[in-house]
Amino acid sequence: MTQHEKYISRCIQLSKSGLGTTRPNPMVGCVVVHDDTIIGEGFTSPYGGNHAEVNAIESVENKELLVNSIIYVSLEPCSHFGKTPPCAHLIVKSKIPKVVIGVIDDNELVGGKGVQYLKDNGCEVVVGVLEDECKEVNKRFFTYHNKKRPYIILKWAESKDGFIDEIRKEDAEKKPTWISNGYSQQLVHKWRSEEHAILVGTNTVITDNPKLNVRKWVGQDPVRVVLDNSMRIPHDFHVFDGSIKTIVFTSSKSHFEDEKENVVLKYIDYTKSVPNQICKVLYENNIQSMIVEGGAQTLLGFLNEDLWDEARIFVGDKVFGEGLSAPNIEGVLCDFQKVGSDIIKIIKPRN
Repeated sequence: MTQHEKYISRCIQLSKSGLGTTRPNPMVGCVVVHDDTIIGEGFTSPYGGNHAEVNAIESVENKELLVNSIIYVSLEPCSHFGKTPPCAHLIVKSKIPKVVIGVIDDNELVGGKGVQYLKDNGCEVVVGVLEDECKEVNKRFFTYHNKKRPYIILKWAESKDGFIDEIRKEDAEKKPTWISNGYSQQLVHKWRSEEHAILVGTNTVITDNPKLNVRKWVGQDPVRVVLDNSMRIPHDFHVFDGSIKTIVFTSSKSHFEDEKENVVLKYIDYTKSVPNQICKVLYENNIQSMIVEGGAQTLLGFLNEDLWDEARIFVGDKVFGEGLSAPNIEGVLCDFQKVGSDIIKIIKPRN
């Protein structure tokens, strides 16, 4: 590992501390190095707060060292005014002579302008250190800006024999059929805290009456996204309790919006591609990432439209014998791990 890679690697490590809190800003890590020693470091504060470069520079105790230092940052410093002043301007103002950047920010507001500003003001700039790793950290941010849709994670649990639910009696209590163990369930809540939204279909809500919140972890609840073409979900179910912003995709004209606080109706055409319409609306509402938790028909809709970026599949040790079959998925197995008695497979598209 080169010196530049060592410090950009630390930037990547720092950037992950902002997961789930910085959106719509990217997660960025930054270190200030003097004589091969880190003298300051920082990561992006929750949205509205300081960017990583500001936190790193402010953390340097002896500011006189900045004129002989190198600043490392995992993503190109911004050069435009937003909630905070431009970071590229602060670097120049601090008289830091050299900047090493992991990856260019191809958001149209930045898109190389930060690098150009630094060069125009006499900074030596190195770009493209651990570029792929830096892109991976901000996969949600890059997908949102480049593909004009949220980063989409498909998630389900299936039995050892390939079913996502057992056959239920009509009078059965409306609650989830647990396939995964308690540790996996806690991990799912951690994942929820990291993503911007969570989506479920009508049948899943009617069958399970889920809360779709973060109860077994610490963090923000995702925006709830619910499909309900003809408004069949009872209005006293958890998803309509008003505790979390909930977006309902429907084609049924209803006065429901006036009756429930924190519930937003979005009207779409269910005779056309529902996943594409969902992605368009969520992009317009600045939703950067989404977990699709089911059910089977909803998951298949995104798979069939090739609108997914990764799938996280739990395989439990239960055997149902019969039931609702898990979706068939083709892709590249990127990770395989065990959580107690469960197996987790992380799959990404081949392209």
